Amino acid sequence: MNCSKVYLSVGTNLGNRENNISNCIDYLEKISEIKNISKIYETVPYKVQIEQSNFLNLALEINFFESAENLLIEINKIEKELGRVRSSIRNEPREIDIDIIFFGNQIINKKDLVVPHPRFRERLFVLEPLNDIAPNFLDPITNKTINQLLINAQNSSN
Repeated sequence: MNCSKVYLSVGTNLGNRENNISNCIDYLEKISEIKNISKIYETVPYKVQIEQSNFLNLALEINFFESAENLLIEINKIEKELGRVRSSIRNEPREIDIDIIFFGNQIINKKDLVVPHPRFRERLFVLEPLNDIAPNFLDPITNKTINQLLINAQNSSN
């Protein structure tokens, strides 16, 4: 299997957030080769239905040697191991949230996996950390760089 350059977004707003991030990175190191990690951003919860604490967010660049579907399986295991419980409430508080933003230049549209992540272009908490580590990476759908998408999102949020 070939190696794919993958960009992940990680967020946490429950429990010991710093430990959650550290543990998440430890797990990711076991299944992939971590190439780059952004700084950590503290952000207010986005489009939430219930009151909750601020998030810590970061982005990672990893090399993954299996399929995107296998990465999703591994991510779900990591989230469960770190205490994430999924419910029907969207954008609920969570110990850890790991999203696949890009899997190489692949465009994947399956029931359980959409890559690039369908809402990343509107989310500053994804774009700002991603811009730290991959400002010139091209979104395969819009053909815009992360930096261009960040500027667009910043202008839209003003």
